[in-house]
Amino acid sequence: MEYEFNLKFKLASGDTDHETIMQRLGDCGCTDALVSFGVPGYVGLDFIREASSAEDAIVSAARDAKAALPGSHLVEAGPDFVGLTDVADLLAMTRQNIRKLFVGNDAFPPPVHGGASSVWHLAHVLMFLQERHYKIMPAVLEVAVTTMHVNLSKEKMLMDRGLEERVQDLFA
Repeated sequence: MEYEFNLKFKLASGDTDHETIMQRLGDCGCTDALVSFGVPGYVGLDFIREASSAEDAIVSAARDAKAALPGSHLVEAGPDFVGLTDVADLLAMTRQNIRKLFVGNDAFPPPVHGGASSVWHLAHVLMFLQERHYKIMPAVLEVAVTTMHVNLSKEKMLMDRGLEERVQDLFA
């Protein structure tokens, strides 16, 4: 099955030659990625990768990219962090429709960041919608769950275990 996702890396300092980076990515098996250079020092890779699962696709792509980009660090796997407009675009719905679901429903997943521009994990929103009989493509949900887990795993490695134990009851 084909899986669509993106990976963002912070490049090693001094790794600035875009042509060389492109060549290394191709040599390491990332020929199924669209490469973008926006912010200096970062590279975005939009993959369409064939694999038996989203996890296999994302992990293999991340390993291939990491081999091509020595000294780099994975910043984010996506799609994961989304606003209401992102969800509406993904599902070909209006933002107003998604906003009605958010405002009028206490069961809507809580955001990971609240405020003027709230942000959710896409996987949680898709599961919420699927429970309400919205048609969610299985591969899209599988990618969203996997990218969320990759991002949470990355952040968990940075956590203070003592503090984690002290605050875990706050999120139950």
